[in-house]
Amino acid sequence: MPSFDANDYVYLDWAATAPLCEEAARAMAPYQVPGRANLAVGGNANSLHAPGRAAFAALEDARRSLARDLGASRPDEIVLMSGATEADDAALLGIARAAAAERRRRGGDFVPHVVTTAVEHDAVLAPARRLEAEGFRVTRLAPNRQGFVEPAALEAVLDEDAVLVSVQAANSEVGSIQPIAALARAAHGVGALFHTDAVQALGKAPVDVGAWGVDAASFSAHKVGGPKGVGALYLRARTPFEPQAIGGGQESGRRSGTQNVAGAAGFAAAVHAACGLQEREAARLGALRDRLYAGLAAHDAVEATVDVAPGSVEFLPNIVHVLVRGLESETLILRFDLRGFGVSGGSACSSHSLAPSHVLHALGIDDDRAHGALRISMGRYTTERDVDAFLGAVAGVLDWS
Repeated sequence: MPSFDANDYVYLDWAATAPLCEEAARAMAPYQVPGRANLAVGGNANSLHAPGRAAFAALEDARRSLARDLGASRPDEIVLMSGATEADDAALLGIARAAAAERRRRGGDFVPHVVTTAVEHDAVLAPARRLEAEGFRVTRLAPNRQGFVEPAALEAVLDEDAVLVSVQAANSEVGSIQPIAALARAAHGVGALFHTDAVQALGKAPVDVGAWGVDAASFSAHKVGGPKGVGALYLRARTPFEPQAIGGGQESGRRSGTQNVAGAAGFAAAVHAACGLQEREAARLGALRDRLYAGLAAHDAVEATVDVAPGSVEFLPNIVHVLVRGLESETLILRFDLRGFGVSGGSACSSHSLAPSHVLHALGIDDDRAHGALRISMGRYTTERDVDAFLGAVAGVLDWS
């Protein structure tokens, strides 16, 4: 049980995880029935008997729903996984290795080249390092000061050895939204494949893998109000891919392991709800974002990390990122927590590290300023009252007594 009153707590760390939404809870409710009644939906989706067929039907319903909402051409382009970290790992390792093997079969001198950016999530940067250890050449593009990767910068580093480009759709720390369609065209221009980590963009900005023209994209359920432990890799038909999880042959041989049918149902319901609400929520959250930036600017010790103009659609509408002079992120987080506000210093996956964010380093921010990073992120249940309460607490946190 929580050691705090959740009803009185203002949660402003939605970029780390979103509370379970009503739609996902309803979709998963039938799977929570214990005993014999659970057989109606709780079988193994790979079994041939009636409970297995029922589970398989539910799994494929979820897959079809995800394909429609994400813009895939076919349901079988959606590979269900344990989350976006696995999806990113699978995309980087599975596509790069398979594409390199195809190129090698053609003969000639060839050192496979992978291009990514210096502001990616560690779930992309870590497999990129593994590929580098295997002999791949890896280029990590630096963004501009506002966190954007320009197509011309990508084109400048691409060559005929490029096999894969991976650029996130939106940054989880400062909220920069990348021009994915243009970047994918640049990659395809030299015959490279293109992957995007679309985790933070989903539900906050328009997401359409078909319109983007990408070959692969990673998604996570819990970032949009679905359950933890489930996600997906969009893998365009005929994209070279070497599966990383083997042994059972599930997901058409692309990801072995018994599928989480209940999780898939909750995932699909959450994505459908988030996509349906996206345009309206983007406008509402964008106004709250602008309100937060304006309120924080009143404090001399606080500076915006990037320049987000009021009404901007170039940045995610739900993320505010600032640098606080004279205080460290951990201190800020704990002080706000004691006052009933949940915020963060950046990616939750590196929240226990005292090192400044690699994203901020890539933006050219020095260690002293980066140590005072503060991220406020909002979502579907965040209200204007929550934002005003947070702004009312800032002065006390900065001048702690």
